[in-house]
Parts: sequence; C-alpha cells; structure tokens
Amino acid sequence: MIIDRLNKIWHGVSTPFLIYKEKEFKFSQLNELEYLNLSQIKKGSVVSIIGDFNLKNILTILRLIDLGAIIVPLTNETKNDHEYFFKSALVDYVIKDDLITKLTHTNKHDLIEDIRSKNDAGLILFSTGTTGKPKAILHNLTSFLKKYNTPRPAFKTINFLLFDHIGGINTLFHTLFNKGTVIVPESRTVETILETCKKYNVELLPTTPTFLRLMLMSGSIPNKVPKCIKVITYGTERMDQSTLNDISELLPNIDLRQTFGMSELGILRVKSESRNSLFMKIGGEGIETRVKNNILEIRSKSRMLGYLNAPSPFDSDGWYNTRDLVETKDDFIKIVGRDSEVINVGGLKFLSTDIEKIVLKFPDILFAKVIAKKNPITGEHVELIIQPANEIFDIEKLKVYLKKNLQNHMMPRKISLEKIKIGHRFKKN
Repeated sequence: MIIDRLNKIWHGVSTPFLIYKEKEFKFSQLNELEYLNLSQIKKGSVVSIIGDFNLKNILTILRLIDLGAIIVPLTNETKNDHEYFFKSALVDYVIKDDLITKLTHTNKHDLIEDIRSKNDAGLILFSTGTTGKPKAILHNLTSFLKKYNTPRPAFKTINFLLFDHIGGINTLFHTLFNKGTVIVPESRTVETILETCKKYNVELLPTTPTFLRLMLMSGSIPNKVPKCIKVITYGTERMDQSTLNDISELLPNIDLRQTFGMSELGILRVKSESRNSLFMKIGGEGIETRVKNNILEIRSKSRMLGYLNAPSPFDSDGWYNTRDLVETKDDFIKIVGRDSEVINVGGLKFLSTDIEKIVLKFPDILFAKVIAKKNPITGEHVELIIQPANEIFDIEKLKVYLKKNLQNHMMPRKISLEKIKIGHRFKKN
C-alpha cells in the first residue's frame, strides 16, 4: 500500500514535503486530514480528479492508488475539453472541489479490463493534441511507481509542470519517495515563479523552452533569478540553440539540464554533452534507443499499455517511433525537429525549425512559427508568424536580415505579426 510505504519513508522527518498557498505541510499531516468519502468508488473505477497539487488532491490520489482505481488527473485550464476526456477515458467518477459526481456509461475497453483483472492501479494522461484530437494514454500505475523504488537525490522543487502532465506527476512522486519538498506556485507567470523560488529557496526549476524564452525576453535573466536555484531543467518541446546559449552565458553558475519524456513512455534519464549543448544521451533502466532513417525510436519497459482512443503506436518488437528527427555525434543525439515539420519547396527539403532558429536570432522577437502552405507551382511555400517582444517592430529590417541569412527557397512569402498561442503546459501551439 502506497500510503503505508510513504509513512515509513517520512517517519521522523521534520521537513515539509509540500508548500502550498504559503503553508508548509509535513507528510504526517496527511493522516490528520478529514478524508473525502470514497466509499462509492470501487476497485477498478476510472476516476478523474480535477485541480492542482494541493494537500487534499495529493491525499486523494494516494488513496485512489491504494483502492486500485484508474486515475485521470485534469486541470481547470482544459475544462472545455473535459467532456471529451471523460468519454475517451471511460470515466466513472469525477472529483472536483471535494465533490464526487458519478457518470453513467456502459462502455468497456480491453486495456482497462486487463488492469482490473490484475487488481492494479492505473493512470490515464492525454497528449497535447497539437495534431488531431488528444489521445488517451493508459499506464499501469502500479508498475509505473516501481521506478521510484531506487532512492535518488531530491531538491526543493517548484512544481511548474501541471497536474495533468507526466512531468508534474513525476515531480510529485520523485519528491514523495525521496523526502524532498515540492512548492506549488500561485500562478505560472515569470514574475510569480521567480518570486516563489526566491521566497522558498527553491533549488530546482523544471520548465519548458517556451517559458525560458519568456524569462529571457522579459529581462528577468540574470538579475531576477534567485541565487538559491541550482538546477534548471527544460523539456517537453525542442529548445533552440540561441536561447540556450544566451541563458548559459547569463546564468553561468546554474546547472542547465535537458530532459526527455513522453506521456507514452514516461520520463527517461538524460545525460547532456554539456550545459550549453543540445546533444544528449537517453537511457536508464529498461530503456533502449536507436536511430532509424534519422528518426529516434525508443523501447521502454515503463511504456504505456496503449491508447484508449487510437491504434497502438508500437511495432511488433515494441519500438515506438517518436517522430523526432535527430543528428548524431558519437553516442549523443540532438533533436532537430519533427518529421511533420519537413517542408518541400520545389523538391528542396528543409525543416521549419531551420528557419525559426535563424529568425529567433533577430533582436526583439519573442516567438516565431513557420507554416508550410500548399503551392500549385512549387508544391509548398513558407509563411512566417512572429510575435515581437515590443510594440514597435521594424519588419522591413527583418526582411533584409532574412534575405542575407536564408536561401531563396526558404524565404517566407508572407510575414505576419501576431500573438502566438501558448498552451496551458507552456508549449507553443
């Protein structure tokens, strides 16, 4: 039982495991809470819990694991999609604000029935849905938690990644099993995150390249970055080299670490070539990697059981095609883009990221997004959307710069100035 295991781990420990809304909580306080009545929830029920990493939600998750439930963590930010999520995940109960709502359906799925037959707990996460509808990703949570049996160092960590994200779930369980402290921010703006880090002497800031660029362009780096931060990790999307170079130079005393994980495969262990390099090794217990036709493929023992609303993405030998295009250097790899980002202009192929990395070197650009458009003559042509960092922006100077730095077939036919949408997980959409 997970609560019994954690009680033994935290027995006699005086430091808090959680800081939420300016209050510190020791693990022993979980046992003193007034329990939400879960008597109507049976073993094998699919239960969605909506919210963030507060004390009651954490306790409820742990109790649901001990009940052998299948948990679907969601946030309020995705409320417009909740009905789709409930249907796709075959949700039986919804827990929100201490209220339990029973949903009625008669649907079954073989993967869910398999978990139930083993009396194991489950976890359902959703992909970001940037291409098509979000996929419902089912893990055997009992097996998933075994990775935390090996003790590892724990920091005072701000839980930047959200309640419905595998990185946020990983941060919570890593902290719980290694006697660390997790701090939940009031909001996830640059100012609030940095103020919270300073106030609580946060050592580890796990974040995304998009958020790091927001930090950089806001002028917060380096002077507003508190000295208590020892490590900044970045993942969930591709980092551009120019941003990494700037951050590496401006924050020379902070350990910058690239992470790699997928909801389908879990969080994998990564070793970077250096703090300012995007080349890395991916590995860990039960992890195999290979590069096939310049695309990264991974085989993992901690992989999902499958999608509930899409065909299995694994081949007959268990390999998962990440669709990440990579460059190799000795034993290291660097992700340079996605296979879906390949643009073909008159037979000349290149990646949208090849243009974006050039654009981002131009001053006062916050974000850039390259789009391939159908063209009756060349097959495709490039259009560019940029979000300037300031209201005044000289687009003509940008055009001159691009003509000097891009080959003719890569030149955008159209440049638009507009706000680029950032998802609730701080990734560009």
